[in-house]
Amino acid sequence: MNQNKISNLALIAGLLITILVFMGGCYPTEEAEGGFGWEIIIFIVLIFAMFYFLMIRPQRKRQKEHQQLVEELGRGDRVVTAGGIYGVIETVSEDSVLIKVESGAAMRVAKGSVALKRER
Repeated sequence: MNQNKISNLALIAGLLITILVFMGGCYPTEEAEGGFGWEIIIFIVLIFAMFYFLMIRPQRKRQKEHQQLVEELGRGDRVVTAGGIYGVIETVSEDSVLIKVESGAAMRVAKGSVALKRER
């Protein structure tokens, strides 16, 4: 799901929540003494569900994909680091990789800083 769709979903969810908040105060409740209604519980559950599906779940998916990418790194892979450096992996160690850049220089970077793998 791209960022535009997520923004649209968040906007729609925000509008629905705003409508629920305003509508919640527009009708008299059955509890005349100001008792605790089920509406607030449903409202809180909806907010947590929205946060989970719009923020937490996509972030976990991205983390899992990045972890899989880092585990599959090997010699000869063409990669781009988080800093925007393009290079080819020369060696892979436990926590770092040695990348050879276009000028012929070699750089050692953390495995986690490899952002994506390019096609050969």
